[in-house]
Amino acid sequence: MPAALDRLLLRLTWDDLDLAYLRRLVELARDEDLSGLGLRQKPARTGDQSTATLTAPPRLGRAHLVARTELVACGLPLLPLILSVYGPGRASVQTLVRDGHRVAPGQILATLEGDPRTLLAAERVALNFLQRLSGVATAAAAHVAALGPGRTRLLDTRKTTPGYRMLEKYAVACGGAWNHRLGLFDRVMLKDNHLALLGARGDLAAAVARAKKAAPDLAVEVEIDRLDQLPAVLAAGADVILLDNFPPARIKKAITAIAGRAFTEASGGITLKTLPRYAGLGLDFVSTGALVHHAVWADIGLDWQT
Repeated sequence: MPAALDRLLLRLTWDDLDLAYLRRLVELARDEDLSGLGLRQKPARTGDQSTATLTAPPRLGRAHLVARTELVACGLPLLPLILSVYGPGRASVQTLVRDGHRVAPGQILATLEGDPRTLLAAERVALNFLQRLSGVATAAAAHVAALGPGRTRLLDTRKTTPGYRMLEKYAVACGGAWNHRLGLFDRVMLKDNHLALLGARGDLAAAVARAKKAAPDLAVEVEIDRLDQLPAVLAAGADVILLDNFPPARIKKAITAIAGRAFTEASGGITLKTLPRYAGLGLDFVSTGALVHHAVWADIGLDWQT
């Protein structure tokens, strides 16, 4: 086998994420809400005008973040950061659930307490992050269940919301799936457009050999769409062979021909409905962008306590 399996398996954890990057995302979200960030013409008024109309809000506010439906929680460690961006020391959070845990309808995820003006201003931004990330984690968990147990691992793709890739890939991991390459920097992946550009469609072996020489520390993956491309790719020592839009019957033939000399991955139009067809074929990986781009926001509400 050209590469070790642990070189190809990755699940982002919260500790892998850059807090400075997360703070910038939260600050962008805050400034969209409070000062019209993104508009060419800045608003004459800024700040939370709704809360400003309250004459005498209570000195202390308290609210629960509650799951309205069954979901896989994700994004809860963001809450202290979000509150701090709206004003250090003005509000606090007690999280009651860990990311990656499945929760029932009505279950409290976290309790927020502090200056009600801060809580009201931060409410929508906090919910936006939690609903999006919990939606991705919940979708990932559903896809993992559809694939079922076995040797084949489910991977995400680079089809992510611009600027939110690492958070969404973290959410995928919370849902029990695995992360494919994080970007263009951590794996050589020769797809059809690369090979067409390089004029290498007829010389796959040379393309793989150049890639392995140029980046010996990285795994090299090659996309093929025909069985007759296999001998050249295998001879060149590709680490992973991506079987693009192969139906299950042709995947079986490819796996037999590869005979353990490279890792195998199936991709292309794979959905929650079709995933079960790829179980039991002997694949190492199945990848789909649907974990992120078909994810629906989770239903989470903020309930004030009086």
